[in-house]
Amino acid sequence: MDRIPPTRLSRLLTGWSKGGEGALPQLLSEALRELAQRGDVAPGTVLPSQRALAAALGVGRSTVTAAYGLLEAGGWLESRQGSGSRLRGSGGVGEPATEGRLASFGTRDGGIDLSSGALDGLSAVAAAVGSLTARDLTAVLADDGYLPYGLPELREAIARYHCAAGLPTSPEQVLVTAGSQQAVWLITQGLVEPGDTVIVEDPTYRGALEALRARGARLVPLPADASHGEDAAALARLAGHIRPRLVYLQPSVHNPTGRRMGEHTRRAWAAVLAEQGLYVVEDNAYAELALDHDGAPVSLAARLPTAGAATIGTLSKLFWGGLRLGWIRASTTVIHRLADIKRSVDLSCPVVEQMLAVRLLRQLPEARARRRSRLRERLAQTEKLLRAQRTGWRWERPAGGSALWVEMPGTDAEATAQLARRAGVLIVPGPAFSAVDGFRHHLRLPFTDGDGALERALPVLVDCAGRSRVPR
Repeated sequence: MDRIPPTRLSRLLTGWSKGGEGALPQLLSEALRELAQRGDVAPGTVLPSQRALAAALGVGRSTVTAAYGLLEAGGWLESRQGSGSRLRGSGGVGEPATEGRLASFGTRDGGIDLSSGALDGLSAVAAAVGSLTARDLTAVLADDGYLPYGLPELREAIARYHCAAGLPTSPEQVLVTAGSQQAVWLITQGLVEPGDTVIVEDPTYRGALEALRARGARLVPLPADASHGEDAAALARLAGHIRPRLVYLQPSVHNPTGRRMGEHTRRAWAAVLAEQGLYVVEDNAYAELALDHDGAPVSLAARLPTAGAATIGTLSKLFWGGLRLGWIRASTTVIHRLADIKRSVDLSCPVVEQMLAVRLLRQLPEARARRRSRLRERLAQTEKLLRAQRTGWRWERPAGGSALWVEMPGTDAEATAQLARRAGVLIVPGPAFSAVDGFRHHLRLPFTDGDGALERALPVLVDCAGRSRVPR
């Protein structure tokens, strides 16, 4: 009988308590019932103990006890001595479709939103829209607009982008996708079968974990400490015991830690990956947000056989999240396979967005410089604010990205996030980025807002963290 960990249930319960303190047991019971009705928690799942769920949600044990009692009275919960409390469903079958790692994207209910590190749009996007002429549109309107592989001009521009960064690429090796998240999803659907083993860094991008788990992959974590070459040796030892279908990495700018593989480490990883014949998915979604260098991101795939790697890129992080435009660079065999899957999902990415992307790729140097300057400024301000709080929190200055990976020693991050939400601050706790629900003392803290939101949120977070101390 399956048991749901309290960290995962906490993610799925995002936003459950917005009705007020006095109604917490009723609100919790209703939220759990809704999870069962939607099938987000499979029928027959054993819920966490009252004590464990209370700790994860930042509430008293009596709140969970009362909520479980309401569910049992309504026929939604069956409790048996020695076997825990089993949630009943409403006719749903099969495995739940989500682990809730991306739940924060659908529950932005006001307050101060620190749940995403996405940046506001650059003015270059508006300028690109304004540059489109009737002649431009007339040219594409002459065709039916269904381009499952992508606009030819954009595929050529992306190929040139990779060539300029030292990764020889032809347009036939490029598949245009609706953002990097779709790229990750297509790869999991096309290259991973249920039950396959996938090696991931720990922590890593939560969207990749969501996609891989939904596919039924068995995830094996490696520490994501890209500053040393020992991880490559650990990978070699691990590959000697298991045979993974693929290895998912973020070598250029890592989400959530903000680390970047140095050249020595990159060589060590490439040597092990090539020697072991391991297929690599190189996710460079955040690569264009580097803070410590000015040029195009260096690709790990440049050191690997073409047939042994897929590289993910996007314009959404650098230019604007609303520009849902990404791509996969891989062998033509893999590209054809993934294009067939994509065709069954959406037929083609919007052509006008792709026309904008062609124009934006010409402006990469200016866009990088503008983002880098602003992010460096905001990072310095955020570190100053954190030090002023004298919390004892720890973090490593990132090499890129838009957030700090903050450790709060002795504090339960899940409970902190739940308490903060009830106080009007949305934040994502560390376990959402871990294949094994680790990093219970970490938060991802975006530093992108320039309107004082973080300055207002920090005292709330510090207070909530203080109320979430883990007993020794």
